[in-house]
Amino acid sequence: MKRNIFLVLGLVGILSLAACSDNATAPAKSTSIDETFSADKVMMVRSESNSKALRPGSQTIAEIAEAAGFNLLLAAVGYIAETNPESAIIAGLLDKNQYTVFAPTDQAFINLVTAVTPLLDPDVLANAGPFAAIDLLLGEGTIEAVVSYHVTEGRRAANSVVPRRGFRTIETLLEGATFTVSTSAVITAVGNTANIAAADISASNGIIHVIDAVLLPVDLGL
Repeated sequence: MKRNIFLVLGLVGILSLAACSDNATAPAKSTSIDETFSADKVMMVRSESNSKALRPGSQTIAEIAEAAGFNLLLAAVGYIAETNPESAIIAGLLDKNQYTVFAPTDQAFINLVTAVTPLLDPDVLANAGPFAAIDLLLGEGTIEAVVSYHVTEGRRAANSVVPRRGFRTIETLLEGATFTVSTSAVITAVGNTANIAAADISASNGIIHVIDAVLLPVDLGL
């Protein structure tokens, strides 16, 4: 399977252990993402996007994620590549399909794993990592479903994600699952909420919006 999987497969084991470590800390701030995409400028980016379409960047979504330090998102993609090599999400993110990705930071993944650790099988957690443990708890394919819930088809800049009034519903790659976005760039998912912390990072095969929580397509009561 030659879809630049080398970008993610090597991260799975090490980063899965890091996610559930008692000493896990937030990654150092990346210098790869321009400061114009900072959280306090999301609304300005949305406004500017109304008059100027975002041109495709020179790097793929996977390459930007690797350079910007979205290590646990890539580890989750790598886990899917191992457990379901024919997954449509793998082909889409690593090939040339145009997708918009709502990308959780490493700290967002760490926060999720910390929250659900008491529910996970400790042996599976220790030996196979949190992704396998979550799949065991909630059913095979849960991680793939969660990642799919962060992706929508096409290039959707901030102006087509964050509404000027009311709420906008975003259809995701997880069949039948949607979330809404408010005028203040708050995402309301099935099981939690998240903030768009950075917007309109343009890749050759789509657009990335950085979010501060892992979106849950089910309500875990967290």
